[in-house]
Formats: sequence, structure tokens, C-alpha cells
Amino acid sequence: MGTIKVENIRVFAHHGCLKEETTIGSDYRVDLKVKADLKTSATSDKLSDTVDYVLLNRIIKEEMQIPSYLLETVAQRILDRIFSEDQKVKKATVCVSKLNPPIGGDVEKVTIKITAYRNK
Repeated sequence: MGTIKVENIRVFAHHGCLKEETTIGSDYRVDLKVKADLKTSATSDKLSDTVDYVLLNRIIKEEMQIPSYLLETVAQRILDRIFSEDQKVKKATVCVSKLNPPIGGDVEKVTIKITAYRNK
């Protein structure tokens, strides 16, 4: 088993429970870690034998553009698509962070983290 990380993906999106958040939008950061068997790709040197991190980045960017009230919903959609579109992924953890959240204080970010496993 090996690990592929796609980190600090910066996205501007429109998530939140407040009308202002969905109208104005804000900055987000997404970090992803996936586990897969990388033994074959390590020797074959073929993209088709590994998890394509370009695909992972595209999934994240597309799902972040669908407005949601909760970051948990966005994170779950990202995980669902990853497991649906890449059969090599056995485990995935996604962190979605809202930067400078409007919560009445000097807060750098709010982050949710969800881990999921492929159903056998």
C-alpha cells in the first residue's frame, strides 16, 4: 500500500449557511490523502497503473463549485466521486478548510476532515 497526497488546493467557492457566504463566496483550502497499491506502477512507470492526481485535483475543483451549506457535504461528495471514478483507491481522507470564516473572531480557518474506505 502507498500514499498519494494532493495538498493545499486553493479554491474560491460559495459555501455556507449565511446568505452573504453563498453570495460573496470565500477562499477554501482542500487537502487529500489516498491509499492505493502502488507496487505495479512503481515498476511499470505507467500512469494507467496508478492513481492519477490530475483526476483527483479535477474532482475536488468540480465538487467545490457546487454550493452547499456544510463543508461536510462537500467533503463527502469529493470522497464519493473519488471512489466512483478510481477503483485503485482503497482509502481516502479529505480536509476542507474555510479560510477566514465569518464567525465573529480572528480565526485563520475552520476545517472538517472525513476518512472513507472502499466497500469490498
